Amino acid sequence: MPTKSILGMSLAAVLAVGTVSQSLAAGPEVVSGPGVNPACFAPFSDQTKFLKFAKKDPPYRIALANGFVGNTWRIQMIKTLKAYSEQPDVAPMIAELKVVSTGTDVAAQIAAIDNFINAGYDAILTIAVNPTAFEPVIRRANRAGVVLVPFDNVLDSDEILQVNEDQSEMGRIMGRWLVNNVGNAGKILEVRGLPGNSVDRDRHLGFRDIMGSGGKYDIVEVVGNWDDGTAQKVTADAIAVHGKFDGVFVQGGSTGAVRAMIDAGHPFVPVAGEAENGFRKLCAKHAEEGLLCSSAGQSPGLVAIAAKTALTALQGEVLPQYVSVPIPLVEHPDFKADENYYPDLTDNFFTPNEFPPCDVNITAKEIMAKSEGDQ
Repeated sequence: MPTKSILGMSLAAVLAVGTVSQSLAAGPEVVSGPGVNPACFAPFSDQTKFLKFAKKDPPYRIALANGFVGNTWRIQMIKTLKAYSEQPDVAPMIAELKVVSTGTDVAAQIAAIDNFINAGYDAILTIAVNPTAFEPVIRRANRAGVVLVPFDNVLDSDEILQVNEDQSEMGRIMGRWLVNNVGNAGKILEVRGLPGNSVDRDRHLGFRDIMGSGGKYDIVEVVGNWDDGTAQKVTADAIAVHGKFDGVFVQGGSTGAVRAMIDAGHPFVPVAGEAENGFRKLCAKHAEEGLLCSSAGQSPGLVAIAAKTALTALQGEVLPQYVSVPIPLVEHPDFKADENYYPDLTDNFFTPNEFPPCDVNITAKEIMAKSEGDQ
């Protein structure tokens, strides 16, 4: 009888320990807000919940499970993360930074995240290839107590921390600007991004929401993959097939799209594009000839805010589940040399990389000194 009692107590203790261990590794706790440093970590909406992860002591092992790397934005993003990890206030907190790029294969990206989870990394940043295919790996990360932070192309989930600008609103901004500068009718070229990604989807839907709300527009849609070379080719092809456009919306590859117009002898028209330095240089140069521009930036520097979010979460601070980053926007006639575009920098440099509320300011020199390769 005593033996049975002792065994029963031991079993109960084991089960209790197992329950505690499971609860500790069950992912973030939903808590009340506000969160830490709300000027930097602003909630996406008043419906955004707040999360708190178990505190771990630094330094941390951090990974980036990138997908597609075939355009200048992704290249600059990887360089920015490497530069951010070496900032004086950040470097002591990071024991190891690992970067891999897996292409557009969803299974390969999920496998990379799983490898990082199994290898004991503390936090994993990712730009998701697909917004809906990651539920199982989210559960595995949460069970392991790993802070998974999608940014830019985020996931359709509220179970993990995420960092982004409001992509639907960016599309609406571009739509409203074109309506105001084209009028309530015309032929519009829409140059979309990389198919299957949430950013492409959300910007497109936001843009179409505005364009379909009253005006009469003939919209020609092509896929530019957020890449200058691809956007230049598909824009040239669209001009050759469809003739003159009255306005253009380019998700990314804006410099290439405008160069295609110039090469084809297409009259300058209002163009709503991204924040590439080359695009803004062309907008400033040709404004008096009719190239009126709106330039809203999805900064590669989002990776630094995602990394800062992960590091803050690992310290046990309360954060909004969806961190909203303001949209950097410059519109005609406010393009100013060495302020919001840089004549001495390359065309493919994305201009906004300063986030004062987050105390993040990474210089172009620091960024461009890094490589985009895996490490």
